[in-house]
Amino acid sequence: MQASHTITLEQLPQLVADHAASAGMHDTAVFLVDVQETVLRELTGWGLDAGEGGQEFTVSGSLPGQAYQRVEVIPESTRARVGDGARRRWWVAITDGVERLGVLRADTDTDTEPVRQALKDLASMVALLLLSKRSFSDSYARLVRTEPMNVAAEMQWNLTPPPAYAGHATTVGAVMEPAYQVGGDAFDYAVAGHTLHLGVFDAMGHDTTAGITANVAVAACRNARRQGATLAETSQAVERALIEQFNAHRYVTAILADLDMESGRLTWINRGHHLPILIRDSRWTSELACPPAGPMGTGLGLPIIMATEQLEPGDRLLLYTDGIVEARDARGVEFGRDRFVDFIRRHHSGRHTLHETLRRLMTAVMEHHDGKLDDDAAVLLTEWRGGHQQELIP
Repeated sequence: MQASHTITLEQLPQLVADHAASAGMHDTAVFLVDVQETVLRELTGWGLDAGEGGQEFTVSGSLPGQAYQRVEVIPESTRARVGDGARRRWWVAITDGVERLGVLRADTDTDTEPVRQALKDLASMVALLLLSKRSFSDSYARLVRTEPMNVAAEMQWNLTPPPAYAGHATTVGAVMEPAYQVGGDAFDYAVAGHTLHLGVFDAMGHDTTAGITANVAVAACRNARRQGATLAETSQAVERALIEQFNAHRYVTAILADLDMESGRLTWINRGHHLPILIRDSRWTSELACPPAGPMGTGLGLPIIMATEQLEPGDRLLLYTDGIVEARDARGVEFGRDRFVDFIRRHHSGRHTLHETLRRLMTAVMEHHDGKLDDDAAVLLTEWRGGHQQELIP
């Protein structure tokens, strides 16, 4: 950590290799996952993307991909020959909390529990080092992209918080597609004390102006929230900002919610958006009713009504935009709300982490729509564990 303060991303692989070797972990390599979580690319430190000459693995169908999906320490079945001996090769997920950044490869002389713990410790340190360089590294941005990104998407990815969070017995995961052409969809979450603020936004249009509209909405939401505004006051502040900028020619629908992470009490307001979906016991599903106050930016003046719901441990809350359910296949059949909810229920009932479930969901939606969505799609999925803090990290 001390040695990392003045290095660049390009120098990171060598720094990790040198310090890992002194702790008995050899031939280390760092692999970063792309924006859509489909491939793992080696960070070599060379070239414009700092990945020149590196290996690439698919997230689906490879051993490194299994480590990434399952968030486990996975050994290779064969051993690397070193002199007269043999070393065991390992693949370890690189995570910051529950945000998955990629995988680490390392060879060790022995296979013991302390060795496995050391590998996890090294991966945790690498995660912190990567995060310390990511925000100002164009090389990082290039390495995790597999195609060009439009201006609206560039804004949105710099606007949103990390796609994963865990704390206070609560886990949050989020995804957006199409990752490289997203326009007006956005998600937001933040923690203040024991309150988790949640929001999903859908701005009018699918162009750069839609991206600007979403940026204004989210920025105004954060600004009001950080000054202690209530949910209703926050949405009114967003409304004023949008009307000031666009003179009622652009609007944003949204769900804004607060979750008390200690008690599980959820409060929310509906600004002309799809209703939240509650999944309980992986069996029962219901829409949480709340009269709409109209999209923000329209100046309709409709009353803003705050709804409440008491969550139970294990409950999952789904906030989403219409691009998820309205994705159509070649025959014009929509992916649909029922298929969407059923996918979450089946894949997150103990078999996969919340974040792996969302990755697989977006893969299914994209495949349903032949790999390209006509509309933006965003999902914000929150699970409240009700005091089971130890279960948050895989």
